Amino acid sequence: MTASERDKMAAGLWYNCIDPELDLLRDRAREAVHRHNTLSPAERGSAAPELVSLFAGFGEGAFIEAPFHCGYGFNITLGKRVYLNAGCVILDSAAVSIGDGSMLGPAVQIYCAEHHKERAQRAAGIEIAKPVIIGRDVWIGGSAVILAGITIGDGAIVGAGAVVTRDVPAGATVVGNPARLLPRA
Repeated sequence: MTASERDKMAAGLWYNCIDPELDLLRDRAREAVHRHNTLSPAERGSAAPELVSLFAGFGEGAFIEAPFHCGYGFNITLGKRVYLNAGCVILDSAAVSIGDGSMLGPAVQIYCAEHHKERAQRAAGIEIAKPVIIGRDVWIGGSAVILAGITIGDGAIVGAGAVVTRDVPAGATVVGNPARLLPRA
């Protein structure tokens, strides 16, 4: 039996993102995101119920400001007291785990997909998904971009506007594009 594109995506293999099953899953996420982004804050609470039920995990005290966008939702796990400020985007074609107490500033973007380097493959929708793991008590400044396959260690700080292309050790601070380590004070 041939693996579905969703199965290939989940296994970290090259897959075709232009697939009817994946389209339906993205449509489901769009509906939940739309509901979250259009509810009044009093009705929405920490996150729209449709969004919470879509996620793999939503820890106690987690909070997502509107607007928010995700690709699928079912690959996202938020720990306790995680805070996502307005405008965050998580393109979760692979698992995205954000540890307890972590805070993401406005417009932080997390991308799990890498498109094929060959033009014809890219045009055909071929991509690969790699997980992003953000540890506990991490602070990610506004407009930072976290690329596919990155792990950010506990207590790390990512400066505003940084583009994270390599893993960040626990307790480290990174800034810039591409993000580079700052010396410890």
